[in-house]
Amino acid sequence: MITELGHFALVLALVVASVQAVIPLIGAHRRWPGWMAVAEPAATAQFLLVAASFAALTYAFVTSDFSLRLVVLNSHTDKPLLYKITGVWGNHEGSMLLWVMIVALFGAAVAWFGDNLPPTLKARVLSVQAMIGVAFLAFVLFTSNPFLRMDVVPFNGQDLNPLLQDPGLAFHPPFLYLGYVGLSMTFSFAVAALIEGRVDAAWGRWVRPWTLAAWIFLTIGIGLGSWWAYYELGWGGFWFWDPVENASFMPWLISAALLHSAIVVEKREALKSWTILLAIIAFGFSMIGAFITRSGVLTSVHAFATDPERGVFLLAITAAFMIGALTLFAMRAGAMQAKGVFGVLSRESVLVLNNILLAVAAFVVFFGTIWPLVAEMAFDRKLSVGAPFFNAAFTPFMVILGLVLPVGAMLAWKRAKPGRALRALAPAFALAVAVGALAWAVQSGRSALGPMGLFLAAWLVSGAAVDLWSRTGRGQGRLARLWRLPRADWGKAVAHAGLGVTMAGIAAMMAWQAEDIRVMQTGDTAEIAGYTLRLDAVRQEQGPNYLATVAVLTLGRDGREIATMRPEKRIYPVAAMPTTEAALHNGFLRDIYVAIGDPQEGGGWAVRSYYKPLANWIWGGSILMALGGFLSLSDRRFRVAAGARKVPQGVPAE
Repeated sequence: MITELGHFALVLALVVASVQAVIPLIGAHRRWPGWMAVAEPAATAQFLLVAASFAALTYAFVTSDFSLRLVVLNSHTDKPLLYKITGVWGNHEGSMLLWVMIVALFGAAVAWFGDNLPPTLKARVLSVQAMIGVAFLAFVLFTSNPFLRMDVVPFNGQDLNPLLQDPGLAFHPPFLYLGYVGLSMTFSFAVAALIEGRVDAAWGRWVRPWTLAAWIFLTIGIGLGSWWAYYELGWGGFWFWDPVENASFMPWLISAALLHSAIVVEKREALKSWTILLAIIAFGFSMIGAFITRSGVLTSVHAFATDPERGVFLLAITAAFMIGALTLFAMRAGAMQAKGVFGVLSRESVLVLNNILLAVAAFVVFFGTIWPLVAEMAFDRKLSVGAPFFNAAFTPFMVILGLVLPVGAMLAWKRAKPGRALRALAPAFALAVAVGALAWAVQSGRSALGPMGLFLAAWLVSGAAVDLWSRTGRGQGRLARLWRLPRADWGKAVAHAGLGVTMAGIAAMMAWQAEDIRVMQTGDTAEIAGYTLRLDAVRQEQGPNYLATVAVLTLGRDGREIATMRPEKRIYPVAAMPTTEAALHNGFLRDIYVAIGDPQEGGGWAVRSYYKPLANWIWGGSILMALGGFLSLSDRRFRVAAGARKVPQGVPAE
């Protein structure tokens, strides 16, 4: 009965979304307040209906209702409760229902918190958001219905993909979807502004919180996915330039560019056309990500589905929204004249350079991701574009970005005197050079990657600190004024520093990691980067819904035992699929990473061990970037339609 109600709620949500897509739009055009007022209750009703449908599906998974086809294919009675719940979105149909619910949630959030938006803009934003909801609700109901019944109810299910039975994957998809779908709101604001023919500083202020929220969630989601890949897949890496990894990374890059571009619209009423275009493209990349994940056109370990028919439907949705929005953009481009004029040496110019670097980097990733498909379709050639291409083509843009960020943050608006900013940053630059030189001096090899990465990290972190300190004015009481700075200033500094910390972790791991692969018998030892690993035992253990081969190894250094490590090789009998559970000994400056492989014919076990310098800095930097975003979002100046807070006395304005 509950599942039928869930299905009915989803159908009703489609009806409500259709009303929300049409009536307020006509009302805004005709200036009819009653028709525009339909948008708010409709947005709330749509969210409540989709949430009820999602709750019904969750109930079916938790209670192991095997009359539902989706539960049979993705659950099992022996599965822990956490993974019964995550099984709801660990598949194509359930994940798309989550996608639709988040679309409705963002629409409802505008209805709840957008009281100070102009009525016509608010009505149009909610109508465009409802159009997105209509498209994806139709996709779910007609091609991906999660409430399909079984003709014959089995006694048990086929279990969830074992790779998804992990805490990292329990939280990674919801955060990633909040970011993906959050960009639908920036798209809705952009299209609504194009319909109205008005983009100004107020619009820039209204769109920034939604862009920032989407970017924060994308940062958390990508970080969680990278962390999961590091410890769960057993490959010893954190990023593989997999098509689905790239599908999430491209919107992150574009949304970062959009965030900085919206600052220029708000502060100087410049870059209006470019900002609108970025808002459209950002959501376009999100929908391309959904297409890649579910169409099967590109092979990925992360893929949810491999159904070409569903892929065609998603491609049609993407094309309809992109063509419609870009056509409207072309029609209205002439009306978006920039008012602010700025010099070549100014903060605006650096933000333009920032935008160019991020956008070009995103299109480099897009080209490398999609080129194998193009080559196969156009030239009948099977190609593989891997890490060497991406590392060589992508890295230079990030290096330049890291170099210019601290300088850009210090420059004044409109016309800047670069000498003043460079003098203030001289100590930070000297510190960065010293850190890079020290890394070059102590490294055993002669690769520039590690020292360059640490130089950029020190430059970004110390540059962010100098930027904050420079905002405290002069004279006594600077430390007290530092703590009273707007949270947006702190957020920017923390996010930029977080990027530096992540760069340090990536560079150190890629430049200085050590690897040892060997066959070990019980009692054997292996040396790696000054550490000793001794294989003490290999035993079989029974988990809740898996069988595990567990190796027990002792980690030591200088004759002293440090820790006991227990890597596992699991077999999930129901899914008939193995997984690797790496053992990690975490440290601030390094990880020791151990994975056990298969038994060997001559006896013994394959054991892979890695020394990973600064590994946790990668995810620590991600946490700092997200924290910086939250600090900025909490500043009342950047909430929807909030006015600027008064700057404390003695603190220079941004």
